[in-house]
Amino acid sequence: MIGYDDDLDIDEEKPKNSKKHKVKKVWGSSPKFAFSGVGIAALIIVLIFVGKSTFYIVAPTEQAVLKRFGKIITVVGSGPHFKLPYPIDTVTFAKVTEVHRLSIGYVEEEPRYNSPFAAADYISNEPLMLTGDENIVSIDFIIQYRIKDIVQYLYNLQGVTTTIQLAGEASIREIAGKAKIDDLLTIGKEQVQEETRQLIQSILDNYKAGVQIVAVELQDIEPPSEVMNAFRDVASAREDRNRYVNEAEAYANQKMPMARAQAATILLEAESYSAVVLSRAEGDASRFTQIYDSYKRTPDITRRRMYLEALANIVNTSEIIVIDDKSGKVNLFTGLTGLPSVLEEK
Repeated sequence: MIGYDDDLDIDEEKPKNSKKHKVKKVWGSSPKFAFSGVGIAALIIVLIFVGKSTFYIVAPTEQAVLKRFGKIITVVGSGPHFKLPYPIDTVTFAKVTEVHRLSIGYVEEEPRYNSPFAAADYISNEPLMLTGDENIVSIDFIIQYRIKDIVQYLYNLQGVTTTIQLAGEASIREIAGKAKIDDLLTIGKEQVQEETRQLIQSILDNYKAGVQIVAVELQDIEPPSEVMNAFRDVASAREDRNRYVNEAEAYANQKMPMARAQAATILLEAESYSAVVLSRAEGDASRFTQIYDSYKRTPDITRRRMYLEALANIVNTSEIIVIDDKSGKVNLFTGLTGLPSVLEEK
C-alpha cells in the first residue's frame, strides 16, 4: 500500500544543518540594545548641552534674573542654581556690588573699573557752561555708581549708562549755573559735587533706573583759553593773599604767647609792688598811730625821743666833717667844696 506522511515530507524539505534561534522571553525584563560609537558620542554631547543649559553659577559679586519664556520668574544670588533647558529658561547676570565709573568731558587712559555694563567714556559736545556770576568754565567730572535693583537696571530703560551720562551733564550745568566761579575753583567744590550727586540720583529715581549714585568727582575746572592768562593771574593773586594771611596768622600765633607771658609778668610785678607799698604804708600808719598815742600820754618825753631819733638818723646817713671855726678860708655859702685841698695847703 502506498501512503503519504505529512510529517515526513516536511522534515525532508528543511535543510539538514540548519540551526534554530530561539528568543527566550523572561517576564519583567526589557530587551537589550546595542549602540555604536557615534551614538554614544552623540548621547554625551546631548547630555553636556542639557547640563550646561540647566546648571549655572552666579559669582559673589553678581545677581542673576531668571526668565521663563521671557517672563521674569525670580532674582537669584550667588552660588550654583538649576533651571529648565534653553530656550525655556534664560538667565541674565549683572555685577551688583561693583562700583562702575563713567568719566564725562574726557577719556581716561586706564579706567579703574572694567564692567561689561559700563559704556565707553563720554566726551560732551559742549563742555563749556555758565556759572552763577556769569563766567564761562569747562568742567570734567566722574560719576561712580552701582546697581541697586537689577530688574530695573536691565529692563526699565534702554541704555542706562547713556541716561546716567546725560543726566550727569544736565545736573552739573544746573548746579554750576547757581554757583560762583570762585566756589567752583576753591572751597565750594565739595558742595557742588554733593548737590550734583543728589540731583542725578533724583533724576534716575524718577526713571526707575535701578542705579545708586555713589559719588561725583569734579576733575578739571578751567576757563576758556581766551581768558586763561587772566584767570591764572587771579588764581595767583588769590594764592598770594592766602599765603600772606597764613604768614600773618603764624606771626600772630608766635607773638601772642610771648605778649601774654610778658603781660602776666608785668601784672605779677605790679601786684607784688602794690603789696609791698601797701604793707609799708600800713606799717608807717601803724607806727605813726603808736607815736601819736605815746605823744598824747607823755608829750615831752616823746618829743625828746623823736628829736634824738632824728639826730641818730642824720648821723648814720650823713658824712660829718669837723673844721676849725676860726679858719676863714671856708666859704659857708658854697658848702665844703674844695675843703680837702684847703686843708692840704695848710
